[in-house]
Amino acid sequence: KHSEILWAPMCLIENNPKEQLRVNQEALKILQSIQQPVVVVAIVGLYRTGKSYLMNKLAGKKKGFSLGATIQAQTMGIWMWCLPHPKKPDHTLVLLDTEGLGDVEKSNTANDSWIFALSILLSSTFVYNSMGTIDQYALEKLQYVTELTKRIKVKSTPPKDSEGEEEDSSDFLRFFPAFVWAVRDFSLLLKLNGKPITEDEYLENALKRKKGTEKKLDLAKKCIRQYFPSRKCFVFDRPASRRALEELEDLPESKLNPDFLEQVQHFCSYIHEQAQAKVIQGGHTVTGTSLGHLVVTYVDAICSGSIPCIENAVVALAQIENTAAVHEAITYYEAEMGKHLKLPTETIEELLEAHAQYEKEAIKVFLARAFKDVNHEYQKELGTQLHAKLLEFCSRNEQASSDRCQAVLTQLFQDLEEEIGKGSYSVAGGYQRFLDDQKEKVDQYYLVPGKGLMASQALQDFLKSKEAAAQSILQADRTLTDKQKEVEVERVKAEASAREAELHEKMKDEAVRRAQQQEKSFEEHKRQLETKMEEDRRKLLAEHEMVMNAKLQEQRRLQEEGFNREVNRLQGEIQRLHSAMSEQSSGGPGFCVIL
Repeated sequence: KHSEILWAPMCLIENNPKEQLRVNQEALKILQSIQQPVVVVAIVGLYRTGKSYLMNKLAGKKKGFSLGATIQAQTMGIWMWCLPHPKKPDHTLVLLDTEGLGDVEKSNTANDSWIFALSILLSSTFVYNSMGTIDQYALEKLQYVTELTKRIKVKSTPPKDSEGEEEDSSDFLRFFPAFVWAVRDFSLLLKLNGKPITEDEYLENALKRKKGTEKKLDLAKKCIRQYFPSRKCFVFDRPASRRALEELEDLPESKLNPDFLEQVQHFCSYIHEQAQAKVIQGGHTVTGTSLGHLVVTYVDAICSGSIPCIENAVVALAQIENTAAVHEAITYYEAEMGKHLKLPTETIEELLEAHAQYEKEAIKVFLARAFKDVNHEYQKELGTQLHAKLLEFCSRNEQASSDRCQAVLTQLFQDLEEEIGKGSYSVAGGYQRFLDDQKEKVDQYYLVPGKGLMASQALQDFLKSKEAAAQSILQADRTLTDKQKEVEVERVKAEASAREAELHEKMKDEAVRRAQQQEKSFEEHKRQLETKMEEDRRKLLAEHEMVMNAKLQEQRRLQEEGFNREVNRLQGEIQRLHSAMSEQSSGGPGFCVIL
């Protein structure tokens, strides 16, 4: 399936001149057809910085996303490429390539910040691509990260005590993707104070607060540190000469810088192995279907002039997904019951056992997809529908049994009916012969297999329908006295009453078994729900621990920076003191220390 529909990138969100952002319905249909969890990697950066080349490498292809080696940006809007994940079975890798930011030739540059925000909202790993080094210029161009609180809301309503203040950075930490900074055409040595450092250390050092730094640059650093749950850095040498870059897609690897190729391989390996599937609040894994719903929700919000709200999007998605989860579970239940349950069943137990088995599996199907089911409304709806389906199967089972029994009785009693029609029994001694023949047919009926649980009821109804004919034969038999006929009438009535009583007891027993099954159903729903709630609790706890660890790490880093600044200040004071004392000892200006 993947090879048929995902052979090339498609524009997912269009950004046409002088128009609002628009979702490409064809691409959306493909995305929503993906039922697997999705690992979503988005890349953002200035135009003409080689973003598309990296995405093609992640796709394992030489060509795909259009490369822009000229000064004109190639990608407009957000383009999508969905491929089977190379490392994670049963996962889909969704690559999102964005149009270059800051293209002065675009007529709708106002959408740049929305493209940036959407890339963060939709991805599980966010790659920021820049050229040269992480310096003041690079941070200035990362202005969009400082506008995120104006472009993204986490909660639909701020906390009561916030009084209009910006949302806590921990709110963003819960929802934002992992942050990867890809530095292209990097020409510096990875050293700090003469000592070798890693790429990650280079990034962390660049994000430190520097004395005298403009507030705007400090804000960009702060946003990266506080909004993203993790940070990673990769540096890349220039791949080839400027002239050769124009033909980068077609250049054989032998013509490319070996160091660059090794760095690209390192980058791709990390993304393939470490980039996680996208999750939303509570650790719920996002599929292509649900990602498509998020795309529509966020773009609709932007086009309506609103700020995309993560909480609102999750609530809307939960309603869609939970409704779909109920439908999927019911569809599964019906399919499995239809496949494995042969109607009619001989006993009600057979049907109830099958129901219990496939109800249990249907609940699993529901809980695997459902999330944020407030007050368990959707699971209650599932329970109601499953019970209705059980009653439907019971009705179908009874009807199938009745039809089968009626066909058997009609065939068995055909000869008897013909004899009655001929008047063969309306003679002296005919009644006893009639009873013998009828008993023979009844005995044969009991031996016929596959009649189902309505066998007794069908026989009772059939014999009742023949009572008038039996009475006529009885009255026509002159060998019997009136007294004997009266006794026979009472005997027939007693037998019919006994059969009725037996059927009544059987129906009561079936009603009890159904009630017991309903109680078992309730317990099964409860058991699986408790398991799911415990799993959700663990996910929320892990999410909370991640946020707390990130905040503690940031606090330790700030404390360390403050400590280092104080150490530097004291060292400066000591240095000045030494200088002053040296001047005094060499006959310089007078200096006096009063003890």
